[in-house]
Amino acid sequence: MGSMQRLVISTLLLTGAITTSQACAHGTVGVQSTGDRAIQFPDTATRQTLVVDLHTHSAFSDGHVWPGIRIEEALKDGLDAIAITEHLEWQPHLEDIPHPDRNRSYEIASASLPADSVLIVIPGTEITRSAPYGHMNAVFVKDANRLHRPGIPTEPFDPVQYFRSAGEWPAQAALDEAKSQGAFVFWNHSWSDFSTARTEMTEFHRANAAAGRLHGIEIANGDTYSAESFQIALDHDLTLIGVSDVHNLIDWDYEPHKGGHRPVNLVFTSDRSADGIRDALMAGHTVVWFENLLVGRTAELLPLLEACLSIASQGFVEGRDILEVTLANHSDARFQLRNLSGLTFTSDHDVVEVAPHSETELRIRTPRTEDALTLRFEVLNALIAPGVHPQVSLTAAIPAAVAD
Repeated sequence: MGSMQRLVISTLLLTGAITTSQACAHGTVGVQSTGDRAIQFPDTATRQTLVVDLHTHSAFSDGHVWPGIRIEEALKDGLDAIAITEHLEWQPHLEDIPHPDRNRSYEIASASLPADSVLIVIPGTEITRSAPYGHMNAVFVKDANRLHRPGIPTEPFDPVQYFRSAGEWPAQAALDEAKSQGAFVFWNHSWSDFSTARTEMTEFHRANAAAGRLHGIEIANGDTYSAESFQIALDHDLTLIGVSDVHNLIDWDYEPHKGGHRPVNLVFTSDRSADGIRDALMAGHTVVWFENLLVGRTAELLPLLEACLSIASQGFVEGRDILEVTLANHSDARFQLRNLSGLTFTSDHDVVEVAPHSETELRIRTPRTEDALTLRFEVLNALIAPGVHPQVSLTAAIPAAVAD
């Protein structure tokens, strides 16, 4: 090992980018989630809320880290499940990391899990074509090798020619094989396939959605959110997907040490298992968490908001018809709530902000004759359709002794 290589590894160890076990290239990855970095949202009244990233890359396609790094990042971020979805056809590192088995990244990632880890590693891959087909992720595949053209020449190696040769296998054949394996398939960063940078529903995607071969569509990828993709999801009954699509370190791209986070799916499941996640994805039980925006259909988003927010009465200010209440936030979202109740907040504007995992005290002018108080808010950091914010109602009981 040269002096420069030792210096790089020493620097990464000191900054925490890799652990000692990774530097030695053996063993499992580091610790489970600790500190404020973990992404946290409560369970709803009827379902478990799992935090999932379904689109990541490693050095086994065009990513820049080993699969075990993806596992350690997922543990630090408090994810419940992750898929490492290598490109089948775009393989710029193939000459340096030969791997005829396209399941290898998943196998390495799974083997790097700590023995006591509850993280679910989902097998997946990325079908990569030029427009109009674009990129599509297939997760819960049984054998990624069967989703791309076999026997592509690799000598002399040219990644562009390899991509072109692999792309000669029809995209439809890849989707047909994914369906035969029971995979969940979604359309990736669709806005990047067109010169307008706006998603357009093609006949290929429309036909496969109708035939049950295309199940979802990314509405958030990396640092981009697409309102057009959101509307297409609503129009064609596609599951809403939000992903990191990370190629570098999560720490570099999303800066969790500065309060940032990767985009993820909140998946609402009946149980904490791979099958439970797949079933929930197929049923469309997801909300996307992108920057400070929660995006979902009403049926999924409202139960989450009701779990995230609560209100409790603290009693009336002595001698005045002003009720003090506590508004609590049990999630990582920074809620921005517009008052729609027709009631006057005496110490706040009509837009109230509640920081993550914190409480806000409100003073509300209301008669003492009431036995309960209901506040209705428009949730400005959430969407149920492009440009449409959901509304939530919160009720606080007023104890009889206080109301008298």
